[in-house]
Amino acid sequence: MSTERPWLNIYPGGIPANIDPSAYQSVVDFVSKKCEEHKKKPAFSLMGTELTYGEIEKLSTQFGAYLQSRGLERGDKFAIMMPNLPQYPIALIGALKAGLIVVNTNPLYTPREMEHQFTDSDVKGIVIAENFAANLEKILPKTNIKVIITTTIGEMLGLKGSMVNFAVKNLKRMVPKFELPNTVEFKAALKQGKSFKLADIPRNPEDVIVHQYTGGTTGVSKGAMLTNRNLVANLLQIRAFLDPYVDKSKETIVLAPLPLYHIFAFTCNCLAMMDLGALSVLVVNPRDLSTVVKEFTRYKITGLTGVNTLYNALNNNEDFKKLDFSHLEFASAGGTALQSAVANDWKILTGNLIGEGYGMTEASPVITSSPRDIIKLGTVGIPVPSTNVRIVSDDGEVMPIGERGEIQVQGPQVMKGYYNRPEETANTITADGWLNTGDIGIMDESGYLRIVDRKKDMILVSGFNVYPNEIEDVISMHPKVLEVAAIGVPDDKSGEVVKVFIVKSDKSLKEDEVIAHCKENLTGYKVPKQIEFKDDLPKSNVGKILRRELRDM
Repeated sequence: MSTERPWLNIYPGGIPANIDPSAYQSVVDFVSKKCEEHKKKPAFSLMGTELTYGEIEKLSTQFGAYLQSRGLERGDKFAIMMPNLPQYPIALIGALKAGLIVVNTNPLYTPREMEHQFTDSDVKGIVIAENFAANLEKILPKTNIKVIITTTIGEMLGLKGSMVNFAVKNLKRMVPKFELPNTVEFKAALKQGKSFKLADIPRNPEDVIVHQYTGGTTGVSKGAMLTNRNLVANLLQIRAFLDPYVDKSKETIVLAPLPLYHIFAFTCNCLAMMDLGALSVLVVNPRDLSTVVKEFTRYKITGLTGVNTLYNALNNNEDFKKLDFSHLEFASAGGTALQSAVANDWKILTGNLIGEGYGMTEASPVITSSPRDIIKLGTVGIPVPSTNVRIVSDDGEVMPIGERGEIQVQGPQVMKGYYNRPEETANTITADGWLNTGDIGIMDESGYLRIVDRKKDMILVSGFNVYPNEIEDVISMHPKVLEVAAIGVPDDKSGEVVKVFIVKSDKSLKEDEVIAHCKENLTGYKVPKQIEFKDDLPKSNVGKILRRELRDM
């Protein structure tokens, strides 16, 4: 690794230049040690119901034993599809203990999106919140899924859970009817798992343990293969940046409003907080700000992770403004650019700066972060230990300090590659191990990184990647559409929203028809918020639609 790492000169005391990724053989090794170390402490809570680290260890072992008893073998893919529930860490750790490869799945995916992910990864088993099971029913025959475990939002909440489930099913009508073969309920799986002994699985640092799906410039969703070493390295890198600021004599209570299936919360909340013996307070639906306010009144929250849109919403929520923030020590932002106005309003309201970071699914995800006492607004911080970051020109030449270019990353957290896509892997990771991020940035003389643009046409909606080709492919399926182009346009609430330009093949086409078609085939945040009909679209001399000209317009 290059010795030219100017950020090391400003590393706060206690943060090492490098970490040792071999400190733990596997993520299971890491988790088991932390669960033993903190076994009596509460680990996860939902609506006030808590599970201790000891209970997480015991229940995940039962779950892993159950999965093995159903014939799932080492290396089989296992999907987890649910919002933030205590079942999530149990299922995640249990699947890893069973030797399976976890496929995190957005529960809001449409059947089309589910089918692609499950067939591309060859998923053999799934645990799914019953709210979304009707969509699985539609595509199940096209997959190789044999083991289906269903769960409910209130399943692990005792008596309170019965009331929650009644409300979800009967009052809010959030559970469409479904019929799936050979399903078993989550708690029944745990109970049956007690009867089996978890078979010992060899664990190697280079074993792929997660397929974390991302998009690409082609619009095809790809499974980033993350290994034990990748994730262990990133957990140690996160800990290195936290260690100097953690008072071990105090309880760390971290709000987890971001979905655990997303790589940011997956690593930073679900796994990294175990290192501290922190209590992670789960929020099922962060759009319902009343639940966030409720958790702040229930617990003395010391930290939280979020995206710009969440912080902006909280800044403007009257009930949130009335809360006591004296226990709040840190707030972290990622996934999308943090707006200066939002950061400033948060500082005025809570007395805390928001530390911004930068990451990618392909880097497990953390690349840079802001040490708590040297936050520089407008930047995404400095590289974490054992990480090299450089700026290169279109020709691959390393650019001098202060010049813009594509950000490249090198470190132990960089993925093994994309599953079954060697060509895309070769285009993304250079022969000497540098990850091409596709993002344009500038690094200053101290090593602070600023993101200024995106090389790819990706649209970033509330921290989620939206790829124009996917939107265009879906809309072009409509019989009344001749041509379509999708771009991102600025939005105060979500950073960007999708705007599409359409040339009609049938003059009767209306906006609401396009929206209805998109809602059938796309997750909500991908559905266009703006539609403009045009007589023609700008094209290059070879007929390629020029999105840049549409953006310039």
